[in-house]
Formats: sequence, structure tokens, C-alpha cells
Amino acid sequence: MWRSRKSRDRRTVICIACGDSVLRENAREYDKEGDRWNRRDKEFEYLCTDCDDEICHQPRDGLESLILSIESDGLSREEFLDRYADAVADAGESPERSERDR
Repeated sequence: MWRSRKSRDRRTVICIACGDSVLRENAREYDKEGDRWNRRDKEFEYLCTDCDDEICHQPRDGLESLILSIESDGLSREEFLDRYADAVADAGESPERSERDR
């Protein structure tokens, strides 16, 4: 008979967000390539459940290329955020930014 999956992996992993050491079975697997099903020749990173719960789980397709396209040396935080808001608005989405974020 097969052993339960939970009893197989008693090793610990390090959360990439907070640095805590947690049991692998209690961690969330993170694949920075975005394809966790293709496991060949990959090393995965892990998040503890608390850090995983705090991150946004919305689609991020194209986000990195968008950021790279508006980023430049010497850009202030406000200038970057203004460029980002304009780029997202141009893409048909309207980001909501509060005054405290400006």
C-alpha cells in the first residue's frame, strides 16, 4: 500500500519572503518561471503559508516587461508610479491609487 503523501516529506525549507524554516509539507511551492507542472531540471523556492497568504494571487502576465519598459535610472518613486498608472490606464485598466501612495 502507498504511504500518505504527508508522511513522505519531512524536510524543512526556507521561506524566500521571511526567512523562516518550515516543514516542506507546510510550505507553498513557488516557481519563478510560472510553470510548476514542468518539474524537470528545476529548483523550486518556497513560501510559508503566512507569507503566501499575504501576496497577491492575481495574474501577472506581461508585468515584468511593462515595468522594464517604464523603468529608467534616476526615476523617483512618484515618477515611476505615475508612469506605471499611465501605462496600465492605457492598457484599458484603471488602477486605484490613494493619495497616501503618492
